[in-house]
Amino acid sequence: MSNKTLMLFPLSTHSISRLLKLFMALTCLCYGISSSSAAQEKTTAKPPQTIQSTVANEDNKKDLIIGTYLCPPFVMQDQFGEYTGLSVLLWQQIAEKLQLPYRFQNYPLKELLQAVANKEVDIGLSCLSITPEREEIIDFSHSFYETHLAIVVKSAGYFDTFKSIITNRHLLTIIGIFFTAAALVGGLYYLLEHRVNDKLYSMRSRPAQLIEGFILGLLFITKGPFNYYEFKTLTGRVLTVCLAVFTTLFIASITAVLASTFTVGLISNDIKSPHDLVNVSTGAKTASTSSQFLTRHSIVHRQYDTVPDMLDALDRGEIDAVVGDDAIVKYRIKMAKEKGKYEKLNVLPYQFEKQNYGIALTEKSPYEESINRELLQFRQSNEWRNSLLEYFKIK
Repeated sequence: MSNKTLMLFPLSTHSISRLLKLFMALTCLCYGISSSSAAQEKTTAKPPQTIQSTVANEDNKKDLIIGTYLCPPFVMQDQFGEYTGLSVLLWQQIAEKLQLPYRFQNYPLKELLQAVANKEVDIGLSCLSITPEREEIIDFSHSFYETHLAIVVKSAGYFDTFKSIITNRHLLTIIGIFFTAAALVGGLYYLLEHRVNDKLYSMRSRPAQLIEGFILGLLFITKGPFNYYEFKTLTGRVLTVCLAVFTTLFIASITAVLASTFTVGLISNDIKSPHDLVNVSTGAKTASTSSQFLTRHSIVHRQYDTVPDMLDALDRGEIDAVVGDDAIVKYRIKMAKEKGKYEKLNVLPYQFEKQNYGIALTEKSPYEESINRELLQFRQSNEWRNSLLEYFKIK
């Protein structure tokens, strides 16, 4: 490069120093702008904890599955498919307070308990009694209603009672044995005495004498042995003495069996306690605490899928008594009587085996504490008391 060119761009030491300072200032300015942008991006981004919290909130917004079992007046469905009843009212108040979305899903009783145990549903809602056996597989809320087991019988009129007695198979069997024994005794005496004893066999024709022999046997069975000297033959007198002991025992046995049979015929008005159910045909609902109670006390009983099924069987006379939850059977019978049904069914005033209804929960349910808190609070409300009054007419 020529000296002339250098003269066009004169660079002194002072100029070079100023250029370096300018360059450094520009560099710092660019770095500051870059740092500010990064900080702004960092502030806008959500931290990991905030993201996880958002996901959790989204999960909480999923509908809870409320398993139900139709059990008037606690869980019912109207003609539009809407659920109503005391248990439903209770849950609606709890869900509203806790802001829990939910949907109902109906099950039979046994399947509902199993669904809660398998965590196929979040909540079990019905007239579910809290029992040690159920507590082994599921949890329960606090009790929200207390009742007890009751016995239902069908009141029998005089004609119905007489009809039930004379058509009783046991009674017919006893009568058959009774007449057979009378015929055998009368036949033996006929063979021994009809030719020589004109006093006992006064009729001339053989059929009439056979009838006399049967009457003799009948009197012998009912009144006891005759005086042995009324018979002419020695064999007849010996037979009279031998039959004396047998007839006494036979009459006592027949009397005891007849008394038992008549008692069974009238038992619907004679049940004093659950222990009397051993002597009658009894019904209970499948998988219910009533059925479990009868099983524990070795009382043989028929099981029915629904409460109306077992009440219908009682009304038809297929069984003599029904065991069920007092509140439920009373409500069912009351509603049916308003429609002209179950007019002869009555709940006996004997209370036994207390029942406590609770909300079924899955084991270690995260909702247990909050549900219990709202449940206890709602039980103290006037709305709950008014609902009880409406369904059960109690104070």
